[in-house]
Amino acid sequence: MKELLINLTKKVSGYWWEAVFILAVCLIPMWGSAQDIPLIKDRIVASLLEGEINAATVAGLLDSQRADGTWPGINYEDVSRTGFEHRLHSANLVLLSKAYTQHTSKFRRSKRVLQAIERGLSHWVEQDYFCDNWWHNQIGTPMNMVHVMLLVGSSLPSDLVEATQPIIGRAHLNASGARPSGDRIKIAGILAKNLLFVNNIAEFEEVIDVIEGEIKFAEGRGMQYDYSFHHREDRVNNTLSYGLGYADAFVEWAVYVAGTKYAFSEEKSRQLIDYYLDGIAKTMAFGKYPDTGAKNRSIARPGALKPMAADTPKKLLLTTNYRRQELEEVIATREKGIDQQTRSHSTFFWHSEHFTFQRPHYFTSVRMYSTRNANMEVPYNSEGLKNHHRGDGTNHLAVTGEEYADIFPVMDYQKIPGATILQKEELPDENQIQKWGSTEFVGAVTDGTYGMAAFDFKSAHDPLSAKKAWFFFDEGYVCLGAGIAARSGRQVTTTVNQNLLRGEVRVSHGTGDRVLASGSHELEGIQWVYTDSVGYVFPQQQQVRIANGPIGGKWTDISRQSSSPTELVTKNVFSLWLDHGFRPANGSYSYVVFPAVDRLQVAKWADSLPMEILSNTSDLQAVKHKISGLYQLVFYRAGELALEDGLTVKMDSPGLVMIQVTDGKVTQITGSDPTRRLAALHLRVSQSLSDSAGMAALDAPSGDTLVRLALPQGVFAGKSMVLELK
Repeated sequence: MKELLINLTKKVSGYWWEAVFILAVCLIPMWGSAQDIPLIKDRIVASLLEGEINAATVAGLLDSQRADGTWPGINYEDVSRTGFEHRLHSANLVLLSKAYTQHTSKFRRSKRVLQAIERGLSHWVEQDYFCDNWWHNQIGTPMNMVHVMLLVGSSLPSDLVEATQPIIGRAHLNASGARPSGDRIKIAGILAKNLLFVNNIAEFEEVIDVIEGEIKFAEGRGMQYDYSFHHREDRVNNTLSYGLGYADAFVEWAVYVAGTKYAFSEEKSRQLIDYYLDGIAKTMAFGKYPDTGAKNRSIARPGALKPMAADTPKKLLLTTNYRRQELEEVIATREKGIDQQTRSHSTFFWHSEHFTFQRPHYFTSVRMYSTRNANMEVPYNSEGLKNHHRGDGTNHLAVTGEEYADIFPVMDYQKIPGATILQKEELPDENQIQKWGSTEFVGAVTDGTYGMAAFDFKSAHDPLSAKKAWFFFDEGYVCLGAGIAARSGRQVTTTVNQNLLRGEVRVSHGTGDRVLASGSHELEGIQWVYTDSVGYVFPQQQQVRIANGPIGGKWTDISRQSSSPTELVTKNVFSLWLDHGFRPANGSYSYVVFPAVDRLQVAKWADSLPMEILSNTSDLQAVKHKISGLYQLVFYRAGELALEDGLTVKMDSPGLVMIQVTDGKVTQITGSDPTRRLAALHLRVSQSLSDSAGMAALDAPSGDTLVRLALPQGVFAGKSMVLELK
């Protein structure tokens, strides 16, 4: 029976794990747990053999390998953090091992291939290359070496296998990189594979427990209680970098051990699925394209925003039926296109100061920072050298998911979408990128469907401040800025968007529209701008600056990695920004973004906006959606606002509030505390209201309702509270 499963595993094409998992569930009870270890080993080898071998590439490696086991084109001298091309050498060994072992390979059991592996591995063992970047020493190199062992170790000389063990052994649970975060689970996975190779089952069982135990909430490094991910103590959002590796490593082992006595618990599988759907997928446009605003230094690598494959959610489906329909929707979106995406959401990751908003036709996000979080990841390994302002209330927009694909070598890093920035002759030194915030009023309020974000912005780099807020609805969203002030003689701008230019750019003064020629433009009295199916509407005719045309740059301008392309890159770019002048004292802005629309619809909405700006001051920013009756208010200090005739809301503290009014009555209040200091929000509403939670009480003399909205505390401080009223 075991041989039947193994043979079927070897013959499976496509998603091998689906067949292996189904067979395991059916057949393992017939064998008993004694077959668990061989089955897990076979599954790991089967996964390593996935994919076709490029015969020409293998032949090229065989022909070009030198007598000492090295390959030309690899710099074997540079072991720096920005170099270490040795990773290509160890990757070549894995590819050759796969070619030697794969059943369909023309090089299967080739003596010449095995000799090439021996030469290349012997060279590495003799030199024992050590990189200045710990990751290669404790993860990258050990992972490639253990994969070589699992594929061809039994065919290699025993002394060479033994000499490789100390190199693989640098991946251990007490290694400096095995911190509670994405790297710990990766290192544990490498260790587990090696323990299987050397047949140390007792320690393997201990490591499997460690891998399963890593799926947990953390108040430091790791998965946060809002399902974002922090890799370091700087509390920077790493959901789409280390957080992806964290999930993939767990899922990899969940499939390896499925149906065996080592299978992970239902509780851990469900927690991982919650993290994947409510953290990773909601930090991606349409659950497919990485949110540009959530990326850190990895934007300096070509392909950083490439669409995600469906492998991981497919594997998750094999562990449990929990939230199956949602996982299937993610898979459909990734395999068939974003028109398969149907779920809308409004999500705030309060531990990471990151807000995302999804509608079937568009995705957008806001990135902020506070006294609780650093603004941006350090440019480790000399990547992301111009990221100084990429956390300054940045607002990225996706309609297709391709809007910012590889724009980064040509991007103007002082024109970040959504950000208000003091324009400098050049950016500060790269060592000055990461800064902690100096303001605590940073947050968002959401009921899961609608939401808004607010940022009492104080620049970490410049003498600049502003009150910035974003209000999100079905058709689009409103962006407000107030109290913009700078103690500097330099110009201050707010960038509406900077993305790849696709198609023509049209502008309107309200009496007609025209197409802009390629170039730089300073325009007066603009009512709206339209390009690439997005309309940017200005409630009051606005002076705008637009640049549309080719821009040149190099990847090496933002990365010093030896692998960075050095050739000049030219891309067509669209930039739209507002100029607040020099030394603004009380500057402001307002604009509305309508994604996925045609030009005629933009013109129609410009004449009759579905949103109404009720206030845009340093004390209060507020927007009403005329059709739905949803009000969104940012109180930077205690105050009151008349929402409509006979309906006034008063707050006795700062805070964020959404108020739903249906047929003239308040039916729902949602609130949050951006400062994370309050136990409750206190509101006075000029209506007679009641609720089942006892948070609303009638003030008989006035006829008003006093609402005490109790707020989440501890690790949930900053999360929204929803109160239904009647």
